[in-house]
Amino acid sequence: MTVRRLDPVLVDRIAAGEVVERPASAVKELVENALDAGASRIEVVVENGGRTLIRVVDDGLGMTPEDLELAVERHATSKIPDGDLFRIETLGFRGEALPSIGAVARLSITTRRTGADHASAILVDAGIKHPVRPAALDRGTRVEVADLFHAVPARLKFLKTDRAEAQAIGDLLKRIAMAHPRVRFTLSGDGGTVFDHPAARGATEAEALAERLGQVLGRDFTSNALPVDAIREEAALSGLAGLATDHRATAAGIHTYVNGRPVRDKLLLGAVKAAYADLLPNGRHPAVALYVTVPPRMVDVNVHPAKSEVRFRDPGLVRGLVVGALKQTLGAAGHRAANTVGARTLDALRPGGSPQGGVSGMARPLNWDWRASPAAPSAAETAPASFGFAEAAQAAIAAFAPQSDTRATETPIDPGLLDRPLGAARAQLHDTYIVAQTRDGVVIVDQHAAHERLVYERLKRERDARGIERQMLLIPVVVDLDPVEADRLLDRAAMLASSGLVIEGFGPGAVAVSEVPSALAGGDVPALMRDLVDGMEEWGSALALEDRLDHVLATFACHHSVRAGRRMKPEEMNALLREMEATPFSGQCNHGRPTYVELKLVDIERLFGRR
Repeated sequence: MTVRRLDPVLVDRIAAGEVVERPASAVKELVENALDAGASRIEVVVENGGRTLIRVVDDGLGMTPEDLELAVERHATSKIPDGDLFRIETLGFRGEALPSIGAVARLSITTRRTGADHASAILVDAGIKHPVRPAALDRGTRVEVADLFHAVPARLKFLKTDRAEAQAIGDLLKRIAMAHPRVRFTLSGDGGTVFDHPAARGATEAEALAERLGQVLGRDFTSNALPVDAIREEAALSGLAGLATDHRATAAGIHTYVNGRPVRDKLLLGAVKAAYADLLPNGRHPAVALYVTVPPRMVDVNVHPAKSEVRFRDPGLVRGLVVGALKQTLGAAGHRAANTVGARTLDALRPGGSPQGGVSGMARPLNWDWRASPAAPSAAETAPASFGFAEAAQAAIAAFAPQSDTRATETPIDPGLLDRPLGAARAQLHDTYIVAQTRDGVVIVDQHAAHERLVYERLKRERDARGIERQMLLIPVVVDLDPVEADRLLDRAAMLASSGLVIEGFGPGAVAVSEVPSALAGGDVPALMRDLVDGMEEWGSALALEDRLDHVLATFACHHSVRAGRRMKPEEMNALLREMEATPFSGQCNHGRPTYVELKLVDIERLFGRR
């Protein structure tokens, strides 16, 4: 076949397929242009999900008639003044967006340069450029994209419903707004999200960012997030990191930015997950908004047509910065847990409350009948022949008395403990839950989950400082396993030894345990070995050595921790509370579940209609 040059209009339409995949892609390019022009206000209007109309109006610098004519030409840009692709300091730079949009739609641009006598306008219809003409506009630039993809109708078949496309535009605009808190963003139209995020007025950039994140992500996020601020060499990291107990079902809550550009970078996503690795339940994800700032020469933003991916010159530096900063920030929060845990608990306690995310796992229905409860007194207990009326009523109440150890109340409470974050221990319910009183509320602690985290963190500190102390068993414990399981353990004998557990083969399908960590002395060694085998089956080849070591210690901690069903003395309960307050990550156990729930007195009073 003969080689020939493609028609310029066809070239533009091919290029548009890479740059403008859907209406949201066009909005992204136009909004980035407005931000590069220094806009402080950006208004976006869409109709029919962006198919019929996309209008973007800004109050930025604007363009001269000469610049306007060049702006719709292929590979014409004002954003690389010296031609150096490794010093890109703007959001847009390719010079492809406007001509690509004009190749598949009716593109109308009206702009007025600051200080100019009048505005100028140009129309590009399906790749055909019309002359620049005078127009009326107060300031800035107004861009209208009408009948998107009318020049390539086949592309319309790949679009989703108008509502879905409008929602995609809303999600995109929110992500951009999160990186520019001093700019006002408005979105209006039909079939999708409508919002108006005014410019943040915080005195500092950190305050302005928190204000904008509260507008976009909600106050639940900002009230359960920690400020991140770290620098390593020439890379800086800022933003907010959600507490581990405020986790989500998907990774949609992970927002990452590089030099003000929203990106979905695998390196950054992996770093975030690594930082939260032993804090979240399986299948759950954190909520973060992180902003990486590096010199332009340290990042290549020219690796994707839609500029949604980047490539770092020194990925190890950036990953180490993110992992280290997040771990330090989360660790500094100590025992703190998200206030949404208490809110979910209150929801579960209310009649008809939703059990979703609740601690109880079950809500009491509106038509609940105490007589149908398994704890209801028997007929014999309430029979009139056996009791008088008052006695029968008293018997019914007694049947509901909690099985609790209230010895914590036998000694006077130190008033100073009421002002501690986790308060003063008052009782132990069902030999499992510690109830503590604070100055303005109540704290309920799961003793096993809390102590499990405390032991885990203690073992990690011990390992990092001087190695885990071992205790030799007087008689080695022989554990019978499946031959495959035994081999799996023996293959990792050196790793287990570094964690304080010494094993050796003892015939087919058996291992002998001769030394254990001192913290596990007297524990159930066979049960521990079986749990280790079960965990190793899930490791896979991609799990890092450090993560494997942490998994071993987490298993140790689970076996050594205070078990549910053990009665504790008041001094033991208070000691546990004080250690929780001093230990990082003690707000959640090794499996990511909350270790305590705090209920404010004002919320409890609302439950009983006192407020």
